[in-house]
Amino acid sequence: MAKNEKTTIYDISKKLNISAATVSRALNNNPKISAKTRELVMKTAKELNYKQNRLALALKSGKTNSIGVIVPYINRNFFSAVIYGIEKLLAPHGYNVIICQSHEDAQNEANHIAALLNTQVDGIFMSVSKTTQDTTHIEMILESKIPLIFFDRKKDIPGVSSVTIDDFRGGYMATEHLIQQGARRVAHFSGDLNLEIYRNRHNGYLKALEDNDLPVDMELIVQTTSKIEAGAEAVTKLWSKKERPDAIFSSSDYAALGAIQELRKMDFDIPGQVGVVGFSNEPFTKYMELPMSSVDQTPAAMGEIAAQVFLEQIVNDQHVLSVEKRVVLAPELIVRRSSDKSAVLIGKHPVSKE
Repeated sequence: MAKNEKTTIYDISKKLNISAATVSRALNNNPKISAKTRELVMKTAKELNYKQNRLALALKSGKTNSIGVIVPYINRNFFSAVIYGIEKLLAPHGYNVIICQSHEDAQNEANHIAALLNTQVDGIFMSVSKTTQDTTHIEMILESKIPLIFFDRKKDIPGVSSVTIDDFRGGYMATEHLIQQGARRVAHFSGDLNLEIYRNRHNGYLKALEDNDLPVDMELIVQTTSKIEAGAEAVTKLWSKKERPDAIFSSSDYAALGAIQELRKMDFDIPGQVGVVGFSNEPFTKYMELPMSSVDQTPAAMGEIAAQVFLEQIVNDQHVLSVEKRVVLAPELIVRRSSDKSAVLIGKHPVSKE
């Protein structure tokens, strides 16, 4: 055999003096082939460095054992943790994961969907970009008859399953906690309200004010991006006003970090004068000089549950669109020093899960 020629099933059959059909059945674990023959074929295939043609197998079986995951950014702990959860559950089932980043661009998202469909993935997991309004490109997935599972960010498309967190409850818990610490003018960094997750967090904030008989002051609500600079700019804007906040609930840990940094530059005591709570429980929040309170989204669990929803839609190696599932996970408020005045008063770290 020439050096650059690939080993074929015919090379294996010739070496073992058995038919190519028998070799093929043995390589594909056909029950008609004895364990002894299968073991011999596998051993010879390894010796000859035989590689199965994955494309040919996919065309034959209708499966590629690959799934696509589309996220806005891979370098955010939340999304990487979700991907970890998906891989953890699907790897034992033989699935490989193809990761795509939309960079918050709807056209990038559409291009990735087209590429994944062209690759004939067995399913797609997706957290929608904030610029996605038209869902035509997403509906292409449904037309292809493969499972689509939204996680975190979703669009309300009939028949599509989703795994999200109760963002409304998370926003409510964070705001109520600040009020219980004595705050009466709670500012809110809302994030992009075009996205459902931020609208829900915002609505949770408003409901907590209402339930505690506090007025809604629109001047205390600032729409920010999930960036450190955005939080710092929001503080500069709010503290230029005569009536200043005594607490901040930020829909983003990064914006909350920017707020804390700016407030400390201005020599404000945290949490004595201003309590701060973020959202997402990014790893850095507990390692800060002043550990930050935050709402935990349990991303790894979200990924595992999304993977389980996908597996439930695969029956007998055939793609079956099952009844739509909408899983909503409970958030957890992790209280740390940035918001807990009792910790300052008694010199004791607040109770949390950590």
